[in-house]
Amino acid sequence: MTTIAITGVPGLPEVRPGDDIADLVARAVPDLTDGLADGDILVVTSKIVSKAEGRIRRTGTTQSRTAQGDGRAAAIEEETARVVARRGDTVIAQTRHGFVMAAAGVDASNTSPGTVLLLPVDPDESARRIRRGLHDRLGIRVGVIVSDTFGRPWRNGLTDVAIGAAGVRPLDDFRGRSDAYGNELSATVTALVDELAAAAELVKGKLSGVPVAVVRGLPGLVTADDGPGARALVRPADMDMFRYGSADVVHARRTIREFTAEAVDPEAVRRAVAAAVTAPAPHHTTPWRFVLLETAESRTALLDAMRDAWIEDLRSDGFSEESIARRIRRGDVLRNAPYLAVPCLVMDGSHTYRDERRNTAEREMFVVATGAGVENFLVQLAVEGLGSAWVSSTMFCRDVVRKVLGLPDDWDPMGAVAIGHAAAPPRDRPRRDPADFIVTR
Repeated sequence: MTTIAITGVPGLPEVRPGDDIADLVARAVPDLTDGLADGDILVVTSKIVSKAEGRIRRTGTTQSRTAQGDGRAAAIEEETARVVARRGDTVIAQTRHGFVMAAAGVDASNTSPGTVLLLPVDPDESARRIRRGLHDRLGIRVGVIVSDTFGRPWRNGLTDVAIGAAGVRPLDDFRGRSDAYGNELSATVTALVDELAAAAELVKGKLSGVPVAVVRGLPGLVTADDGPGARALVRPADMDMFRYGSADVVHARRTIREFTAEAVDPEAVRRAVAAAVTAPAPHHTTPWRFVLLETAESRTALLDAMRDAWIEDLRSDGFSEESIARRIRRGDVLRNAPYLAVPCLVMDGSHTYRDERRNTAEREMFVVATGAGVENFLVQLAVEGLGSAWVSSTMFCRDVVRKVLGLPDDWDPMGAVAIGHAAAPPRDRPRRDPADFIVTR
């Protein structure tokens, strides 16, 4: 049976910019019963690392709440790579390190009034520097973890996790092994450094003035080299099922024109349809229909027929064969996609008036509702990790589309959506200032 001991390191002075954490710890550990030894793991609160590295920002020249708030907001913006969610003054943001946390890690606790602390620029390097310093001073090989406090989605309360590490195995991968019942584990990867950070916080505490703890009894986790650090725990974006928060989910939708050959999960598209039909519509109607082209044969038949109709139209308009060929190539985004959807408008439940002006407005309401449904559809595809492009071409040959797909006469094809896995990042979107699109009365 493994027995571990976790001991707080008392007696550390107030840390100031330029201080050497390793030197401060080396001076304090003689006060411990057994000092510091090979195989120990040191867990250091990130706040003292930030102080030592000068990651301190003043929040204003006055002590007013407004000035403090403005200064803290500026610091949060400085540290934010993207906003994941926002509610009132509370911001959940991703930092440049890849951490997703409240206020981008900017903290006003345990620091002088009128200041906030930012996270270390490179917490793994901070851990490596402390580890080297302890080896130089004490001649011992220890592991070092830099910890910070995180909240967690779907659970109340905070816990400490590792944001930096050196000389500690960060993960324990059990995939491919079998449990006591012979079941093969397929997804179990334990975050060792997070568990150590949380355990160490039990003896450090938030108010006790003990920012460092020593974990003893797990020498097998201490490595000869510095190792990959806590960066190994940051999940890659393409593996993150919860990447999009409420603040950026709409912006996640981008037009994708290049796709890989990877197959599209039909159930993911159906979930996007489920999102589409939550859009608002007039008279409590459901004006959306989605025709899903899941076979290559159906996609080719539709696109060939649309191409022939388009060529005929262009020739009748007097376009040259060269110009026609160039325009036809623009439809390659649909032909190269591994999956197509054709959203259609139906006017079921619409009202008919004697006044043609009102009939026109009635149809426009249904068109707007259909567009809202398609936008929901595109956004949910992005959440599912799929790229898409909404192309209007079916609206120029509605009869052809209805005939090829066997649709009722009252189904109105409203473009086609190319769906697939992006082969390349989307082009940069020109910045649009919302003020340019607002008129106030």
